Amino acid sequence: MIKRLYILIHFYNQTLYFALEAIKLNKLRAFLSLIGITIGIFSIITVFSVLDSMEKSIRTSIESLGSNILYLQKWPWEFSSDYPWWKYLSRPVCTLKEANQIAERSSLSDAVCFTAKTMGNIDYNGKEISDVPLIFSSHDFDKVRNFEIEKGRYFSEYESKRGAKKIIIGSTLADVLFSGQSPIGKQVTIQGTPFVVLGVFKKEGTGIFDQGLDNAVLIPVNSVLFKYDFDSDIMNPAIIIRAKPQVTLDDLSNELRIIMRSLRRIRPGDEDNFALNRASVITQGFNDLFQIIDITGIIIGGFSILVGGFGIANIMFVSVKERTKLIGIQKAIGAKKQFILFQFLNEAILLSLIGGIFGLFFVWLAIFYGEKFIDMSLTLSLSNILTGILISIVIGVISGFAPAWAAAKLNPVEAINSTF
Repeated sequence: MIKRLYILIHFYNQTLYFALEAIKLNKLRAFLSLIGITIGIFSIITVFSVLDSMEKSIRTSIESLGSNILYLQKWPWEFSSDYPWWKYLSRPVCTLKEANQIAERSSLSDAVCFTAKTMGNIDYNGKEISDVPLIFSSHDFDKVRNFEIEKGRYFSEYESKRGAKKIIIGSTLADVLFSGQSPIGKQVTIQGTPFVVLGVFKKEGTGIFDQGLDNAVLIPVNSVLFKYDFDSDIMNPAIIIRAKPQVTLDDLSNELRIIMRSLRRIRPGDEDNFALNRASVITQGFNDLFQIIDITGIIIGGFSILVGGFGIANIMFVSVKERTKLIGIQKAIGAKKQFILFQFLNEAILLSLIGGIFGLFFVWLAIFYGEKFIDMSLTLSLSNILTGILISIVIGVISGFAPAWAAAKLNPVEAINSTF
């Protein structure tokens, strides 16, 4: 067994040696043959890497919505070409009163939060910033939205319920507005109403489905009840409900449907005039989208790889023609078909593999410098590296087999007498 293994290793080393020598003697030809593979691997792995990075970013944003969270809204989250928007247009929006009644009646919810959003101006000592995202919420916002407080603190339940004129601001907004000073305890003016800064959110970056909290202001909804119309579509009101531990979203959804139909006096048999949205709907929609994009990427990259494979095959056929006499001599002194076959097959695989490695190197360069120009984290994962190497080897085998088999079948006498 050991002797047979030694013979196989020796046999492979010899075929590899001849393949390497052939590549060294024909550097220009080798360079030209691997260009196609380099471009092909660069194309397909770049597509895979960008898609993987996008998918990771989107999934992270979806996870931030919460796996145990339901969003009670006027508009449903749907991914379809025949979205019946006209049917949902006449629906009433969710209200703060409904949120309070759900909190009283629901036995399966752990937290209920009313939220609304708009844009406004914020002023501090004559320095004004316009178009700042203003988020109005009831007290449980910290239980339905993941965030960290970097400075200061969150509202107390008493402050939220009595509508204290206090706010929490994003880290980027704090830096711009206060120029490095501590914002805690400072008084600012929002749309003419004075507020005191209670805390600062920790920097979190921009999400796919919202702009994050870095530039936003969180305001207790009870502090501005008479200043804004929270029954308007423009405010995008919603009720966010978190399920209790061990309670499924299906059970919570069923309970909320019963409560909302009762609150809105919807008759049996009539359609709901509200939507209960969950993150899994978005996940499923993006899964279908990414499957289509993956197939498209494979097709686009596949054509590039195919061109590179034909290039290697053509150059290998030329190499067989030029080395016909050498093949005849090798066969005359006892070289077997397998030796000739693996000699040329190894050469094709090496060319393809070197081209693939160059392609992966250029992908790494593109990702390294690309991150400096786009606002997205790009990564070249180990799985994509292994995929690139595997594709290179497979293309080398496929494109090199026909010329290698042609060389292996040559008659030694005819080969030696060849004029090539």
